[in-house]
Amino acid sequence: MERTVVVSGAGSGIGLAVARRFAQGGDALVLVGRRPERLDAALKTLPHGRSVAVAADLSDPAGAERVRAAVAAQGHDRIDVVVACAGAVTRATPVTLADVADVWRADFRANVLTAVLLVQALRERLTRPGARVVAVSSIAAFRGGGDSYSAAKAALVGWVRSLALELGPEGIGVNAVAPGYVAGTEFFGDRMTPARHERLVARTALRRPGTPEEVAAVVWALADPAAAYVTGAVVRVDGGAI
Repeated sequence: MERTVVVSGAGSGIGLAVARRFAQGGDALVLVGRRPERLDAALKTLPHGRSVAVAADLSDPAGAERVRAAVAAQGHDRIDVVVACAGAVTRATPVTLADVADVWRADFRANVLTAVLLVQALRERLTRPGARVVAVSSIAAFRGGGDSYSAAKAALVGWVRSLALELGPEGIGVNAVAPGYVAGTEFFGDRMTPARHERLVARTALRRPGTPEEVAAVVWALADPAAAYVTGAVVRVDGGAI
Protein backbone atom coordinates (compact mmCIF):
# COMPACT_ATOMS: atom_id res chain seq x y z
CA MET A 1 0.00 0.00 0.00
CA GLU A 2 1.44 3.38 -1.02
CA ARG A 3 2.11 5.75 1.84
CA THR A 4 2.67 9.51 1.84
CA VAL A 5 6.05 10.33 3.36
CA VAL A 6 7.57 13.73 4.15
CA VAL A 7 11.35 13.86 4.52
CA SER A 8 13.24 17.00 5.54
CA GLY A 9 16.92 17.51 4.83
CA ALA A 10 16.26 15.40 1.74
CA GLY A 11 18.71 17.06 -0.61
CA SER A 12 21.77 15.13 0.48
CA GLY A 13 23.31 12.68 2.94
CA ILE A 14 21.08 10.73 5.28
CA GLY A 15 17.93 12.59 4.23
CA LEU A 16 18.44 11.69 0.58
CA ALA A 17 19.17 8.06 1.47
CA VAL A 18 15.95 7.96 3.52
CA ALA A 19 13.95 9.40 0.62
CA ARG A 20 15.37 6.81 -1.77
CA ARG A 21 14.57 3.96 0.63
CA PHE A 22 10.92 4.96 0.91
CA ALA A 23 10.65 5.58 -2.83
CA GLN A 24 12.02 2.10 -3.48
CA GLY A 25 9.17 0.80 -1.35
CA GLY A 26 6.65 2.50 -3.63
CA ASP A 27 5.76 5.44 -1.39
CA ALA A 28 4.93 8.96 -2.56
CA LEU A 29 7.31 11.53 -1.13
CA VAL A 30 7.47 15.20 -0.31
CA LEU A 31 11.14 16.19 -0.19
CA VAL A 32 11.97 19.26 1.89
CA GLY A 33 15.23 21.19 2.01
CA ARG A 34 16.73 24.66 1.89
CA ARG A 35 18.50 24.31 -1.48
CA PRO A 36 16.19 24.00 -4.51
CA GLU A 37 18.96 22.77 -6.80
CA ARG A 38 19.80 19.91 -4.45
CA LEU A 39 16.15 18.91 -4.18
CA ASP A 40 15.72 18.92 -7.95
CA ALA A 41 18.77 16.68 -8.31
CA ALA A 42 17.45 14.40 -5.57
CA LEU A 43 14.11 13.99 -7.33
CA LYS A 44 15.87 12.74 -10.44
CA THR A 45 17.46 9.89 -8.47
CA LEU A 46 14.16 8.49 -7.20
CA PRO A 47 12.75 5.41 -8.95
CA HIS A 48 9.32 6.87 -9.74
CA GLY A 49 7.66 10.18 -10.52
CA ARG A 50 5.21 10.39 -7.62
CA SER A 51 7.35 12.72 -5.51
CA VAL A 52 7.59 16.48 -5.23
CA ALA A 53 10.10 18.90 -3.72
CA VAL A 54 9.48 21.91 -1.49
CA ALA A 55 12.28 24.41 -0.82
CA ALA A 56 11.85 25.74 2.71
CA ASP A 57 13.83 26.77 5.77
CA LEU A 58 12.12 24.78 8.50
CA SER A 59 13.71 26.78 11.31
CA ASP A 60 11.34 29.57 10.25
CA PRO A 61 7.57 29.20 10.82
CA ALA A 62 6.98 30.56 7.31
CA GLY A 63 8.99 27.66 5.90
CA ALA A 64 6.89 25.12 7.78
CA GLU A 65 3.75 26.87 6.54
CA ARG A 66 5.09 26.54 2.99
CA VAL A 67 5.42 22.79 3.44
CA ARG A 68 1.91 22.51 4.87
CA ALA A 69 0.50 24.46 1.92
CA ALA A 70 2.43 22.33 -0.58
CA VAL A 71 1.18 19.10 1.00
CA ALA A 72 -2.40 20.38 0.78
CA ALA A 73 -1.91 21.49 -2.82
CA GLN A 74 -0.74 18.00 -3.75
CA GLY A 75 -3.96 16.58 -2.35
CA HIS A 76 -2.34 14.61 0.44
CA ASP A 77 -5.13 14.45 2.99
CA ARG A 78 -3.16 12.10 5.20
CA ILE A 79 0.53 11.92 6.03
CA ASP A 80 1.70 8.46 7.00
CA VAL A 81 5.36 9.12 7.82
CA VAL A 82 7.36 12.22 8.72
CA VAL A 83 11.15 11.91 8.87
CA ALA A 84 12.92 14.94 10.32
CA CYS A 85 16.46 14.77 8.93
CA ALA A 86 17.20 18.48 8.62
CA GLY A 87 20.12 19.56 10.77
CA ALA A 88 23.46 21.29 10.85
CA VAL A 89 26.36 22.16 13.12
CA THR A 90 27.77 25.63 13.57
CA ARG A 91 31.53 25.65 13.02
CA ALA A 92 32.22 29.17 14.26
CA THR A 93 34.34 29.52 17.39
CA PRO A 94 32.62 31.97 19.75
CA VAL A 95 34.67 34.63 21.46
CA THR A 96 32.21 36.98 23.11
CA LEU A 97 29.04 36.16 25.01
CA ALA A 98 27.09 37.44 22.03
CA ASP A 99 28.97 34.94 19.85
CA VAL A 100 28.09 32.12 22.23
CA ALA A 101 24.42 33.09 22.12
CA ASP A 102 24.50 33.21 18.31
CA VAL A 103 26.07 29.73 18.02
CA TRP A 104 23.65 28.14 20.47
CA ARG A 105 20.63 29.73 18.81
CA ALA A 106 21.83 28.59 15.39
CA ASP A 107 22.30 24.96 16.46
CA PHE A 108 18.95 24.79 18.23
CA ARG A 109 17.19 26.36 15.26
CA ALA A 110 18.84 23.97 12.81
CA ASN A 111 18.41 20.77 14.81
CA VAL A 112 15.38 21.22 17.06
CA LEU A 113 13.08 23.83 15.55
CA THR A 114 13.33 22.25 12.09
CA ALA A 115 11.81 19.05 13.47
CA VAL A 116 9.31 20.63 15.85
CA LEU A 117 7.89 23.09 13.33
CA LEU A 118 7.65 20.49 10.56
CA VAL A 119 5.71 18.03 12.69
CA GLN A 120 3.51 20.75 14.16
CA ALA A 121 2.68 22.04 10.68
CA LEU A 122 1.61 18.57 9.53
CA ARG A 123 0.14 17.33 12.79
CA GLU A 124 -3.52 17.59 11.78
CA ARG A 125 -2.86 15.49 8.66
CA LEU A 126 -1.05 12.64 10.43
CA THR A 127 -2.84 9.34 9.86
CA ARG A 128 -4.75 8.23 12.93
CA PRO A 129 -4.02 5.54 13.88
CA GLY A 130 -0.82 4.46 12.21
CA ALA A 131 1.33 7.51 11.44
CA ARG A 132 5.03 7.35 12.27
CA VAL A 133 7.41 10.20 13.10
CA VAL A 134 11.17 9.60 13.07
CA ALA A 135 13.71 12.25 14.04
CA VAL A 136 17.43 12.08 13.36
CA SER A 137 19.46 12.83 16.48
CA SER A 138 23.14 11.88 17.00
CA ILE A 139 25.35 9.91 19.36
CA ALA A 140 26.66 13.35 20.31
CA ALA A 141 23.47 13.62 22.37
CA PHE A 142 24.81 10.86 24.63
CA ARG A 143 28.58 11.16 24.32
CA GLY A 144 28.89 14.95 24.33
CA GLY A 145 31.84 16.61 22.70
CA GLY A 146 29.74 18.82 20.47
CA ASP A 147 28.83 21.59 22.92
CA SER A 148 25.75 23.36 21.50
CA TYR A 149 25.29 20.66 18.83
CA SER A 150 25.28 17.89 21.46
CA ALA A 151 22.81 19.85 23.55
CA ALA A 152 20.53 20.40 20.57
CA LYS A 153 20.55 16.72 19.61
CA ALA A 154 19.83 15.79 23.24
CA ALA A 155 16.92 18.23 23.27
CA LEU A 156 15.59 16.50 20.17
CA VAL A 157 15.56 13.19 22.08
CA GLY A 158 13.62 14.78 24.92
CA TRP A 159 11.09 16.17 22.46
CA VAL A 160 10.70 12.77 20.78
CA ARG A 161 9.89 11.10 24.08
CA SER A 162 7.46 13.84 25.05
CA LEU A 163 5.72 13.73 21.66
CA ALA A 164 5.48 9.94 21.85
CA LEU A 165 3.52 10.25 25.10
CA GLU A 166 1.33 12.96 23.64
CA LEU A 167 0.48 11.22 20.36
CA GLY A 168 0.49 7.63 21.59
CA PRO A 169 -3.21 7.60 22.55
CA GLU A 170 -3.97 8.53 18.92
CA GLY A 171 -2.06 5.53 17.61
CA ILE A 172 0.92 7.56 16.35
CA GLY A 173 4.46 6.35 16.98
CA VAL A 174 7.39 8.72 17.50
CA ASN A 175 11.01 7.56 17.56
CA ALA A 176 14.54 8.73 16.87
CA VAL A 177 17.72 7.36 15.40
CA ALA A 178 21.12 8.46 16.66
CA PRO A 179 23.79 7.94 14.00
CA GLY A 180 27.47 7.75 14.81
CA TYR A 181 30.26 8.32 12.31
CA VAL A 182 28.62 8.17 8.89
CA ALA A 183 30.66 8.70 5.75
CA GLY A 184 29.25 10.18 2.56
CA THR A 185 27.58 13.24 4.10
CA GLU A 186 28.38 16.94 4.29
CA PHE A 187 28.54 16.94 8.08
CA PHE A 188 32.33 17.15 8.45
CA GLY A 189 32.86 19.36 5.42
CA ASP A 190 36.60 19.78 4.83
CA ARG A 191 37.45 19.00 8.47
CA MET A 192 37.79 15.24 8.01
CA THR A 193 41.48 14.29 8.02
CA PRO A 194 42.92 10.77 7.72
CA ALA A 195 43.94 10.91 11.38
CA ARG A 196 40.46 11.93 12.51
CA HIS A 197 38.91 9.24 10.34
CA GLU A 198 41.12 6.61 12.00
CA ARG A 199 40.22 7.85 15.49
CA LEU A 200 36.49 7.70 14.79
CA VAL A 201 36.72 4.27 13.18
CA ALA A 202 38.77 2.95 16.12
CA ARG A 203 35.91 3.84 18.47
CA THR A 204 33.49 1.54 16.64
CA ALA A 205 33.10 -2.18 17.24
CA LEU A 206 32.84 -2.76 13.48
CA ARG A 207 35.99 -0.75 12.74
CA ARG A 208 34.41 1.18 9.89
CA PRO A 209 32.15 4.18 9.32
CA GLY A 210 28.48 3.75 8.58
CA THR A 211 26.71 4.75 5.40
CA PRO A 212 23.62 6.92 4.89
CA GLU A 213 21.86 3.85 3.50
CA GLU A 214 22.40 1.95 6.75
CA VAL A 215 20.81 4.75 8.74
CA ALA A 216 17.96 4.90 6.22
CA ALA A 217 17.34 1.17 6.71
CA VAL A 218 16.72 1.73 10.43
CA VAL A 219 14.44 4.69 9.75
CA TRP A 220 12.52 2.50 7.33
CA ALA A 221 12.19 -0.23 9.94
CA LEU A 222 10.87 2.19 12.57
CA ALA A 223 8.27 3.43 10.08
CA ASP A 224 7.12 -0.09 9.24
CA PRO A 225 3.52 -0.67 10.41
CA ALA A 226 4.71 -3.99 11.82
CA ALA A 227 6.84 -2.03 14.32
CA ALA A 228 3.87 -0.07 15.66
CA TYR A 229 4.56 -1.04 19.29
CA VAL A 230 7.92 0.74 19.23
CA THR A 231 7.54 4.35 20.32
CA GLY A 232 9.53 6.82 22.39
CA ALA A 233 12.68 4.91 21.49
CA VAL A 234 16.11 6.08 20.36
CA VAL A 235 18.00 3.61 18.19
CA ARG A 236 21.75 4.16 17.99
CA VAL A 237 23.15 3.45 14.53
CA ASP A 238 26.81 3.82 15.39
CA GLY A 239 28.60 0.55 14.66
CA GLY A 240 28.89 -0.17 18.36
CA ALA A 241 30.74 3.06 19.10
CA ILE A 242 32.18 3.46 22.58
